[in-house]
Amino acid sequence: MAYVLHQLLTESAGRRPDAEAVRLLDQALTYGELEKLSNQLAHALIERGVVPGDRIGIYLQKSPAAIASIFGIMKTGACYVPVDQSAPGLRVVEIARQCNFRALITSSSLYQKLGATLHDECPMVGIFFVDQPPDAALPVPVFIFANSLAGYPTEPPAVEVIDQDLAYILFTSGSTGNPKGVMLSHLNALTFVNWGVETFGITADDRLSNHAPFNFDVSVFDIFVAIKAGAAISLVPEGLSVFPVQLSAFIQNQKITVWYSVPTVLTLLQSRGKLEERDLSSLRWVLFAGEVFPSKHLRALMEKLPHPRYANLYGPTETNVCTWYEVGQIPENQTTPIPIGKACANMAVIAIDEAGRRVATPGEEGLLFARGSNVMQGYYGRPAGSAASFISNPFAPGRDEKLYCTGDWVTLDENGNYLFLGRKDHMIKTRGYRVELGEIEAVLIAHPAVGEAVALAIPDEAIGNAIHAIVTVNDSNSLTSTELKRHCAEKLPPYMVPEEVEISDTLPRTGNGKIDRQRLLRERMTPAK
Repeated sequence: MAYVLHQLLTESAGRRPDAEAVRLLDQALTYGELEKLSNQLAHALIERGVVPGDRIGIYLQKSPAAIASIFGIMKTGACYVPVDQSAPGLRVVEIARQCNFRALITSSSLYQKLGATLHDECPMVGIFFVDQPPDAALPVPVFIFANSLAGYPTEPPAVEVIDQDLAYILFTSGSTGNPKGVMLSHLNALTFVNWGVETFGITADDRLSNHAPFNFDVSVFDIFVAIKAGAAISLVPEGLSVFPVQLSAFIQNQKITVWYSVPTVLTLLQSRGKLEERDLSSLRWVLFAGEVFPSKHLRALMEKLPHPRYANLYGPTETNVCTWYEVGQIPENQTTPIPIGKACANMAVIAIDEAGRRVATPGEEGLLFARGSNVMQGYYGRPAGSAASFISNPFAPGRDEKLYCTGDWVTLDENGNYLFLGRKDHMIKTRGYRVELGEIEAVLIAHPAVGEAVALAIPDEAIGNAIHAIVTVNDSNSLTSTELKRHCAEKLPPYMVPEEVEISDTLPRTGNGKIDRQRLLRERMTPAK
């Protein structure tokens, strides 16, 4: 039985060596090939001096070689640190410095974004290129996948790794803008992976999409759930999500059986992906996470694609996924968000109100806390920040059990499912009232002409915060800001009606496909020149 992540690959390769493991369009590796390449990479890394506990950077575009890199790193006992390939070079250097990368796996084009400061900040034992390296001389030994790995053993290296060891570090933006690394162990991930395989009935006959970049926690499901089951992974090409017609064709042509992404991508597929022209009969699960899925958009998607089952997976990066909810029929008049549901297997969640009492009945509100094997070890190099993210469980007298604070306000419905109310840091004060920005967004999205909506809090000396909303509307609609403010006034108290409603053609995205709220806020708080 596997107790560390890379054993999943070795086991599946032993059962199905000739079965396809991962594909990116016309590039593919079988399970046998993936196992062999990852073993050769592991031996090469070890020869260069990589030891258990080291951190190895992966700065790559999606490819089968990138998947091999993930497993090759873990087979050395080191942990992999994926960096967004669209990130600016200075951010990559900062992450490398924080983690003290022992080695880096990259491509020629991406490496050239980094500059000389990388080696000043982070001396490494080698750089591994999945393609030909730059012509210029480099200050560290260079390895090329196609040339350098062929001579290394194809069997797994004999390295002792246990389930408490770090498997990967995922960097989030951090509230200060300084990236912070979430440390996840093999046990953290395997608990989630085992739950995913069992809950969604994943088998060797499945083909899972991988839409999320590897630095986003959604990718953990795509990669490791598929590998455990001996299923196939179809890597979604970079940038395809902004072309919904091509994306729906990709799902059809790849015969995806399990799709997992942020709701924004599914909303675009529903509205512009020409789903009615596709044969998506292979699709049996549609999973979403990362942000609220407006009920009207999810209902429209389910009407166009009625045959798959749908599920909302909830959890910050620090917990993988800690609750889930299978979506049934959505009433026509429902505007409230889909529940985030109940705890996953081997996890527990507790909501605590402002008086320190456990939320136990519908309507009560509190902060959501999580405990269990899914929960991170902490933030890399930040012991104080790690400690501040946990509290002692007040409901476990006699032992110092820790609860992770998700930062999300929730309540309960009549069936015991948790309902997401909003981020703790999205709770603002205006004119002396506490306001949840998500409630304003939900009202705006409920307007039939509105596609997406963001509510921002702009600091204001007189009232605390002014509320500024940005929306997108249907292409053919001539909706005005005044009409939208009137719409809000019909459903919200006066202090929650936005001072300004801005209509925009599009909203900026992060690398994960989410709306980039921080960019919108910065743009509206920067004085005009």
